[in-house]
Amino acid sequence: MNKQKVMVGMSGGIDSSVTAYMLQNDGYEVEGVYLKLHNRTDGYHEKNLSYIEDVAKFLNIKYHILDLTDKFSKEVYDYFVDSYLQGTTPNPCVKCNRQIKFGAMLDFAKSQGASFLATGHYAKTDGKFFYEADDKTKDQSYFLSQVSPDALPFMMFPLSTYKKEDIVKFGAKLDVAYKKITEKSESQEICFVETVYTDVIKRHANIDQEGDVLDENGNVVGIHKGFAHYTIGKRRGFTVKGAQEPHFVTKLNPKDNTIVVGKKEALEVNEVIGTNLNMFVEDRKFSCSVKLRYRAISTICDVEIKDNKIYIFLKEPVFGVAIGQLAVFYDGQKVIGSAWIESTK
Repeated sequence: MNKQKVMVGMSGGIDSSVTAYMLQNDGYEVEGVYLKLHNRTDGYHEKNLSYIEDVAKFLNIKYHILDLTDKFSKEVYDYFVDSYLQGTTPNPCVKCNRQIKFGAMLDFAKSQGASFLATGHYAKTDGKFFYEADDKTKDQSYFLSQVSPDALPFMMFPLSTYKKEDIVKFGAKLDVAYKKITEKSESQEICFVETVYTDVIKRHANIDQEGDVLDENGNVVGIHKGFAHYTIGKRRGFTVKGAQEPHFVTKLNPKDNTIVVGKKEALEVNEVIGTNLNMFVEDRKFSCSVKLRYRAISTICDVEIKDNKIYIFLKEPVFGVAIGQLAVFYDGQKVIGSAWIESTK
């Protein structure tokens, strides 16, 4: 009987390396693929590939290097830079999952005769929906919620029921190739940001230009160091004359390099409008819970879809919702759709 082939997206990290082992152990024919997404010159790719090479030798599997630098630059990197310069807060991992990992990488897997594409993400799928992983501290269903529904039948997440700490312990005992990976520091969330996001933006624009801090009535109340240094809800790095209470950024104005600040209640949001919907259900009106940023606690809401926009009416106010982030809709642990936040009230 022919084994089914699974392509494993391998990053050089412990999660994807253990994923490859588990699938081989389950009887699948496993091949690996490493995505080259950018041209970092600090040895980033070389280090990752050395770990992958050791794991591939241990498993006796072959691996591919897929260079998607140009596509990644257009679809993810440029979007990241442009978003900050337009005063919105991007989510590059969400874009990457849709366009790159479960777009171009899935296409490559199919072209190599693979029946499935597997990754080390902490999430679940039944081929129709995504669900939260059992390890809620590592759950990545939020970041997967923009992936095309057409991709779901081909996706596998073998780590969906495991805790991260158990995967690390398991890997450390498996082989020296894996033990070495468990001893390195974990990679940061955004692969092309080596230090802080503003260092990336500075390569493309002069963002270190002082500007006025305004109150909600448009009065100048202080100075800031350049609008792109701030995101909605930030409370430090600017001055407010005579302030007795903490002030938070409520709005960014790239055109005149001003920021608007207010007290905490000014961050309160009761309604959200989203665009670029990616829905896994056909309902146009429903109640559910919504996460308005990755680490947020979900909030109960009523939802209505009209003219390719989604109107979210929150049962309780949420503070500090950023335009450009993602609203992800849940029915219990099931992801039923998502949309990019366009405006708030």
